[in-house]
Amino acid sequence: MGKRRANAHGRAAASDRPVVSRRAALLMGGAGGVAMAGGGAWLGNVAAQSVTGPQAAAEGAIGGLTTPPPYAPSGRRPKNRRATWSQQFQDSHGWKAGGAGTASAEVNDKTQFVRGTQSVRVTTNGTGKQSYVRKTGMAEVNATGKMIRLLFRVDDVSNLAKMVFYLGSGGLTNYFVWNFHVHSKTAANYVQSGEWVTVHLQWADVSGAAGAYSISAAGKPSTTAGFTDMSFAVYDDAGGQVTYRLQAVELIPDTTDVFPKGVVSITFDDSHKSIHDLARPIMDSFGFPGTLYNIADAIGTGSFLTVDQMRSMQNFSGWEMAGHSYANAVHTASYPKLTAEEADEDFRKLREWLVSNGFTSEHFAYPHGAFQKTKDGVPVDLIASRHFTTARTIISETIESFAPAHPYRLKSLTGITDGKGIGGTALSRLTEEGGKLDRCAESGDWLILCLHKIVEGTPKTSTEIGTAGLTKLMQELQDRDIPVVTVEEAMAYYK
Repeated sequence: MGKRRANAHGRAAASDRPVVSRRAALLMGGAGGVAMAGGGAWLGNVAAQSVTGPQAAAEGAIGGLTTPPPYAPSGRRPKNRRATWSQQFQDSHGWKAGGAGTASAEVNDKTQFVRGTQSVRVTTNGTGKQSYVRKTGMAEVNATGKMIRLLFRVDDVSNLAKMVFYLGSGGLTNYFVWNFHVHSKTAANYVQSGEWVTVHLQWADVSGAAGAYSISAAGKPSTTAGFTDMSFAVYDDAGGQVTYRLQAVELIPDTTDVFPKGVVSITFDDSHKSIHDLARPIMDSFGFPGTLYNIADAIGTGSFLTVDQMRSMQNFSGWEMAGHSYANAVHTASYPKLTAEEADEDFRKLREWLVSNGFTSEHFAYPHGAFQKTKDGVPVDLIASRHFTTARTIISETIESFAPAHPYRLKSLTGITDGKGIGGTALSRLTEEGGKLDRCAESGDWLILCLHKIVEGTPKTSTEIGTAGLTKLMQELQDRDIPVVTVEEAMAYYK
């Protein structure tokens, strides 16, 4: 498909293209293929987006790396989930741009698009007020057992504040709302400049309700059908304008299609020995496996796991031994502090170390959740895609879906602790009525939890959870009958 598209636009066939340098190839698309991401092509992180329209997808698929990794990912990425309802913003779509925060708009914009021949373009006015693309009075839409898939682009996120989606009726006098992206000036952001981004919104993530709609104490919406109105809203930070483009609003089967009560993956970072000594026995008693993201350089030193302990957890308790970094120094610095060559080399050595020690996982977690560009401008998540099938972040503005919208930016809830006054994510946020576990069980999602150290007494930092707190978490999962699977097992459903 990619070759036919390239030829149709007058580009040379793949066999006619010159061999590109390692650096240029990284900039042009890394893994040599467009990963199918939860119902649409994964188009994010094409660093050189000088082309527009459907050509952008073809350019994003260019490979040609001169030194292919010895252990490339097997390609067990999410399948394309077909939309049951779709608005792709082609001619006569009938949606309107407006709001007190809008400066200008073109609802039939033919300069930037990745489907069909056009998208909607809107520029905010720099006042911090709402700008939107919306349609009311549509034929009724049934969203039962569905999640909303959004495909959009923000040209420059420097002045982006937040993004919101409304689903309602009665001219939006009744609505549910998802606050799906709040932009950070310091942390890694799911939405980055110049990328076409896919986001999934599930009922487990609904933020609020108004009018005739409500959300129960357990997080269950009062209705999931009869919707006639939709609105995609963007706010700038009142410091400057933001130009955004909307390509698609769709409904696809949600996580409950595979897991009626949702699903949880319990992941641990950094290879701490306490994961083997304290977490494993607790989880063994419930029959729950975990995914452990490892720093190869640390194994067998100080307070870290040994290879034999890792093998025991994998072979006898069903744990997954995944990757976090090869060098401890790289973990401390994080990949955006490296050049593309340095990052790629650490990924290569990490994967080789895992395979040579009998660990077959193709999954990875970014140190500090950082997947931004390297020092020389190459997106780290593109480099990760050369070596691993998924890469986990610590972004949690919405919970991950099944299949994920972006397999190299898996969302997770981190800093879970039963300590007091030490920051992080209070365990009660998961276990209380209407918390993350109730929402997972009631409405479905893929809740990925990120833990670090386990302690026998009272946690002193946000990266610690006590054995009592971990036991309570496991008991709450069991009581709700939520399946617990490793990341590898989750992805296996989409071979």
